[in-house]
Amino acid sequence: MSLKLAACTAAGLLLLTTGCGPTLVPDSANSGQALATTTPTPLPTPNNSQVALASTQIVPVAAVPASSPNPAPLIEAMPIPTPDGPPFSYHVIEEGESLSYISSLYDTSIEDLVRMNHLAGPEAIIQVGQSLRIPLRLDTMAPKQENFPDSEVVYSPAYVGFDIKEFIESKGGYLVGYTEYVDGEQLTGAEIVERVAQQFSVGPRLLLALLEHYGGWVTNPYPTAGAINSMLGPRNPRGGSLYLALGWTANRINAGYYGYKRDGFWVFSLADRKRAVTPQGLNAGTVGVQNILALHSDWETWHKELGPEGLLADYRALFGEPMAQAIEPLVPKSLVQPPLALPWTKGQGFYLTSGPHPAYADGSAWAALDFGPPDVLGNCFYSAEPNTAAAAGVVVVARQGVVELDLDGDGSIQTGWVLQYLHVVLDADKPVQVGQQVKQGDVIGYASCEGGLADSSHLHFARRYNGEWIEAGGPVPMNLSGWVAQRTLTPYEGSFKNDTATREACECWEPEKNLIVNQ
Repeated sequence: MSLKLAACTAAGLLLLTTGCGPTLVPDSANSGQALATTTPTPLPTPNNSQVALASTQIVPVAAVPASSPNPAPLIEAMPIPTPDGPPFSYHVIEEGESLSYISSLYDTSIEDLVRMNHLAGPEAIIQVGQSLRIPLRLDTMAPKQENFPDSEVVYSPAYVGFDIKEFIESKGGYLVGYTEYVDGEQLTGAEIVERVAQQFSVGPRLLLALLEHYGGWVTNPYPTAGAINSMLGPRNPRGGSLYLALGWTANRINAGYYGYKRDGFWVFSLADRKRAVTPQGLNAGTVGVQNILALHSDWETWHKELGPEGLLADYRALFGEPMAQAIEPLVPKSLVQPPLALPWTKGQGFYLTSGPHPAYADGSAWAALDFGPPDVLGNCFYSAEPNTAAAAGVVVVARQGVVELDLDGDGSIQTGWVLQYLHVVLDADKPVQVGQQVKQGDVIGYASCEGGLADSSHLHFARRYNGEWIEAGGPVPMNLSGWVAQRTLTPYEGSFKNDTATREACECWEPEKNLIVNQ
């Protein structure tokens, strides 16, 4: 019984990745499941005890003059990894395929496949569903100029105090009167922008600038029918629903941002089928923006879109210079995770059903792990075993299917450490509520299939810091009661280790293999 969720997103391409969490509504070429059921109706006190920042300091770039006699100490950012070889794509093994077949299919050597995928040798056994890295031969480089800071692209501390509703109403555009049903709830345009910004952790100013750039929805009260139907670009397959189109856009921004942070490069696929690779030295925010613009552009148009008369012109008209909004470093190299406990009750065990994989749709960082409760094996009945607070904090999101917990206690989703609990249902008698302070071990909810497509009840657990999804097996690995997530080459695989034992991720319920007991 698979716990994974199909996620099909790209301009006319099927991305062969699956994951637990929400997916986007399929276009005619892709299969998948709705992120939400939507029906558009267009109309004219802090608790810092659990936080370990390891001497970090957030410094707005424009806040410290160069001539300041006492400049803020330089804090090194988490570095972008240096690629250890050529760019690559992924191939998912299908029935009957062998290494020799894949070597022939992609015109690459078996030796390169063995080396890039850390296989035992040319005769290594490969399994259906396994992902293999495939080397790419690319010498076309993307533009190198940086234009958007990381803190403007993710839903970061740069957005504290930014009132989405107030800003939209001040501009008087079509977005002011727009409403849409999302999961049976009627949301305004401002509420949809805020919902997508929270879910994907993508900056709402960037989303609004893109909505203005392609559809004029922010300032024009009467956009054309074409601008209404393609409000976020000509190749966005979710046009007709602001919520789904924004979600697709945010996901593709995240794909470039986190793919670059994970592998040290990103391959852009343009609308005219040209491809280009990132040059060294870019920041991830710029790569994320380049990626969404590439999907709607041919080679010549892409360069114009990245210039001063492209998206930047619309952003500047709405918000000013994007680099002036920068907060750096967003994620310091010295970052340390605060102590976190396994998110279930003492003495109970949950099964590690998926290793590091995307936190929210397929574009985000491999920030999540999946844990299956012992009383619901392979079906979507609600578990009776509670999921609990991994640390003390304040509830900042509480809806059926998702709870988010702010660990620094300021009640802001954009700052410090935030924990995401996905696929959880709230307690029927005492549901957690936004603003509620919880202690470590307090009940958060119960594992289910709610909050996204899933075919077996489980908890999807992920972390953010300053709005950025933190890779579960990355430089700051997820550590729950001494169980530490290990880095993996492909999503959903991997292991959890403590001082005495190892548990392997498996879509199974085998105590000796993947059961983790909270002792």
